Amino acid sequence: MDDIPISMLFSILIFLILVSGFFSGSETGLMSLNRYRLRHLVDKKNKGAMRAFRLLQKPDKLIGIILLGNNFVNILASAIATVIGIRLFGEAGILIATIILTVIVLIFAEVTPKTIAAMHPEKFALPATLILEPLLRLLYPFVWFINLSSKVIFKILGIRETTSSDKLSSEELRIVVNEAATMIPKGHQKMLLSILDLEKVTVDDIMVPRNEIIGIDLEDEWSDIIKQLADTQHTRLPIFEGDIDHIIGIIHIRRALRFFHNEDTTKEDFKKIIREAYYVPTGTPLNTQLLNFQHERRRNAMVVNEYGDILGIVTLEDILEEIVGEFTTDPSASRKDVQTKEDGNYLIDGSITVRELNKLLDWKLPIEGPKTLNGLIIEYLEHIPEPGTSMLLDNYPIEIIQTTKNAVKTVLVDPNWNKTQQTLSED
Repeated sequence: MDDIPISMLFSILIFLILVSGFFSGSETGLMSLNRYRLRHLVDKKNKGAMRAFRLLQKPDKLIGIILLGNNFVNILASAIATVIGIRLFGEAGILIATIILTVIVLIFAEVTPKTIAAMHPEKFALPATLILEPLLRLLYPFVWFINLSSKVIFKILGIRETTSSDKLSSEELRIVVNEAATMIPKGHQKMLLSILDLEKVTVDDIMVPRNEIIGIDLEDEWSDIIKQLADTQHTRLPIFEGDIDHIIGIIHIRRALRFFHNEDTTKEDFKKIIREAYYVPTGTPLNTQLLNFQHERRRNAMVVNEYGDILGIVTLEDILEEIVGEFTTDPSASRKDVQTKEDGNYLIDGSITVRELNKLLDWKLPIEGPKTLNGLIIEYLEHIPEPGTSMLLDNYPIEIIQTTKNAVKTVLVDPNWNKTQQTLSED
């Protein structure tokens, strides 16, 4: 190198530092690429994305070529810097060149390119593949030897190679949806999160309890049955004899329309169009039940416990409301157990489910225990409270309005209390 002009050595050194920055930035950029965005670009036949995808399919080879190139140019740059230092400062130039080169490499070949690549991974990584992919083919024997040596060392040290998976768990997917809030409409985001939450909710949480099931008792007079069919607001009704424990099946009101105008029909004719009831065990997750409804081509099911006792009825509409929310904006219009007073407070039936109350008031009452507000209050107080009793249920205010001998019938709640508390805590 004694015959090479010092100006040319400086030019070579600058070039090597830029190449080192290229390798450093390429590594950060490729590893920072959004894998799902990359697959989207691949589907759109983006050539840079396709090259990046191929390289990332073999991360050991990619890292090998980047490290091989980076270390080669850094060592060569160190040698040239040493020559320059000796020429300019003599023996002391070795130390001076080492210090100056270390600072320059850190700033211009490590920190700066890696920061830029992390901030704009696509703009840095995709063009870089134009060089990296051919370079990998050219230097493949060296990369193969380096990777083989690494595997031998891993085996000697007893280190097992593991491959990472791009598959997301439901919790990880939930984080992705939350972080994509600016790109997904709020309503769509809420529905996506609700779908992910279906596996955490069971039919017990949303079913209509047995004491609220509306059905037709075949022991009633035929004229009363006809009137009930004509007046019902439901499209499907359970049919039973005596009580709900002796259920016969389900009737679709559309199939019963001919009974409204034909005076010659009887109960026996009516029984012929009754479809066999569909039963599901208590504790069935909603995501499973949704698939079951689809497979069985059903829209409702009777929920039973391990003894075969009917606990309630769950419908396809109930599950869909867990995803899209109530089909009406006024809670009191969509539920008979919620009444809005003039002052804005709610009179709520004690049989309302805890999940429904949490959604209505944006509360966070525990849902692991009792399923209804009545059950939660009785569990908390350990007795049936007297009317007029006020309490903080898990720090939420509730006033008991009406009780029976064995249950809390009606309570009064302030829907704005939670928002007021949040405002006061922020102040």
